[in-house]
Amino acid sequence: MPESNCSYMVNTKIKIICVIIFLGLCWVFPLEKSIAGNDPKIRTFEFTYITKISNIPKGAEKVSTWLPYPPSNEDQKITPLQIQVPFPIRFFKENNYGNSIIYLSVPNPNRRSIKVKVKFNGIRYEHIQRDSGQASMQAGNDINPGVKKWLQSDQPLPINTHIKERAAQIVKGKTTDLEKARAIYDYVVTDFTYKKSGTGLEGGDVILMCDVKSGNCTDFHSVFIEFCRAVGIPAKFVIGFPLPEERGRHKINGYHCWAEFYLKGYGWIPVDASEANKNPAKKDYYFGSLDENRIQFTTGRNIVLQPPQVGTPLSYFIFPYGEADGKPLTAIRNLLIVKDTTQR
Repeated sequence: MPESNCSYMVNTKIKIICVIIFLGLCWVFPLEKSIAGNDPKIRTFEFTYITKISNIPKGAEKVSTWLPYPPSNEDQKITPLQIQVPFPIRFFKENNYGNSIIYLSVPNPNRRSIKVKVKFNGIRYEHIQRDSGQASMQAGNDINPGVKKWLQSDQPLPINTHIKERAAQIVKGKTTDLEKARAIYDYVVTDFTYKKSGTGLEGGDVILMCDVKSGNCTDFHSVFIEFCRAVGIPAKFVIGFPLPEERGRHKINGYHCWAEFYLKGYGWIPVDASEANKNPAKKDYYFGSLDENRIQFTTGRNIVLQPPQVGTPLSYFIFPYGEADGKPLTAIRNLLIVKDTTQR
């Protein structure tokens, strides 16, 4: 994939271009994605992401737009990427978490709107957690240096004394990191109620979440991540979009997020506490497994884009972000369409 912090530029001499970027990604199939003879479910799909930036201020000297696009990893394969855009684009990796960014910078745009269309094909695999076995025990005292950053506080997730005390109470009597993570997961799934909207939701305010006892997927996993970090377990925030279970062609109306925690001697384990709350019968399943009805876009919070935005760090990066002369653009509308292509 032609991407780096020094960027790769696609030049255009016509008004609308279509760039097909073959990601150069290895289609490596996961070696350990089944348990007890059960093969993971697989779905294939075509994903279209259309962004329209409107109300660009008259006389703007520079309009910048950052758009996320999904990675290929053991749970999903993305190829190829097609982009329709009326201006040159560049590709970057965000410095802290390695998220992939399409960057559009337009000097003196002399127009009130810009439209960008991104399209790709994808395969998503169900993640079935293999047995952790003895790796669930404390496997040494050291954590891989590349994982240590997931123990650090990142606004808006401050690890304070109140959080540490509450987390310690939840994991009281638990001896392994696996047991502690499960206790925190059970607490979040059982003690909170899923709500899509409400005062203070989506911001990752753990103190508020613990007081109101309700929130959306962002809030559920903010609590899980914060409490894991408070007891010394690295944890990360993952965000993407849900893929409707019903096959066909659908609009996607919102994002979905989940979390992963790190088990020494084993690796990263995913959890989806908000889905478990909505579907208690799958509570055990969503501790370590993920269905195939989702696509991952980015990880981490408190995002400083690349090149850096003038505005404050983003709480999460799932929708395009734009600035005109360093001031945030608010009239950005997105249309997301998924078309299922799974072979029956």
